[in-house]
Amino acid sequence: MNKSLYIHIPFCRKKCPYCDFYSIIYDEALAATFIKVLSLQIEKLPDDFNTIYIGGGTPTVLSRPLFLQLFKSLDAKIKKASEVTIESNPESLNKEKIKLFLDNGINRLSIGLQSSEDEKLKKLGRIHTVNKGIETVFLAKKFGFTNISVDMIFGVWGQTLGKWEDEIKEIAKLPINHISAYALTYEKGTPLFKNVKNRYILPLNESVVAKMYKFVMGYLPRQGFMQYEVSNFAKKGFACKHNLIYWDNGYYIGFGPSAVSFASRVRTKNVSGVIKYIEKVTKEQDFFEFKEKLSRKKLALETSALKIRTKGGIDFSWFKSQTGYDFLELQKEALGNLVDSNLLKYKKKKGKESGVYLSRRGFLFADTVSSNLL
Repeated sequence: MNKSLYIHIPFCRKKCPYCDFYSIIYDEALAATFIKVLSLQIEKLPDDFNTIYIGGGTPTVLSRPLFLQLFKSLDAKIKKASEVTIESNPESLNKEKIKLFLDNGINRLSIGLQSSEDEKLKKLGRIHTVNKGIETVFLAKKFGFTNISVDMIFGVWGQTLGKWEDEIKEIAKLPINHISAYALTYEKGTPLFKNVKNRYILPLNESVVAKMYKFVMGYLPRQGFMQYEVSNFAKKGFACKHNLIYWDNGYYIGFGPSAVSFASRVRTKNVSGVIKYIEKVTKEQDFFEFKEKLSRKKLALETSALKIRTKGGIDFSWFKSQTGYDFLELQKEALGNLVDSNLLKYKKKKGKESGVYLSRRGFLFADTVSSNLL
């Protein structure tokens, strides 16, 4: 069984107005206490994780001494993992940190570019420039990273289809192996959501956003970035192994405030406050704010909703082996409607239906398809 470890570093130099992930402004003293507590937790874990993902927040805001402490606790686990990713932002990534990551076994770098247009970066509240972002990609390549991913956002208010096409064409030329392209969402509780509610911002028309997504689906595969999930495109052999475990509804452990774990049908979410997290762990108290054990049927339904988002879709025999359920029986009612609506298509093997996958139209309404399967 593949197992993943996720580590949430809840600090940023500046909170982006569209982000609803838990993070706070970086404080060295608080970060030092957090890393000390986190490292003690990590050291108690077994060393059999297939993938490790250090996310945030912005992990690269950490100072060198704190990284060294974190990497020391992870050393044995990193040596056994096939993929070790760290998220980064251009403004806090330099050659010293890049070398530090490579020296300590990090083999995959995810860079939050978000745009190749300075005006759009300002709208999104990003604090790096396009030049700095592109410079960071080349720096990572120069010093030895062979697995580089970048994040991009589309559907920003005022953005045109033509400008988005130019952005993707420019990004696809970079020395990278993976591109995640996300449509901007206005999450409740974020400053951006409030601006929309107060009509300071007029969201882009959904038809324009759909055209932007269609362009990505058509253009990136021609450049060698094959789509393997709704928002993810990779060159051959560079699909993110860590995220594939999520989409298989597999086993993962999450450390850090707000991180989620899922193992043996039990899902937990850690408390969201970093200070509260430190206190709970230090006192050896339960640090979950949410815990549930899924029934076997609910597990099967969730597996349907997650796996369908991948390009390969759901293989019926794989689904049966994973969940114990017959997919056609389990999803009989929803499946008919989704196929009739041209959102799902059947796979066939030797003339017999062997699975289902998202149609091209289905990718545009992937959230709707997932919701129906739940």
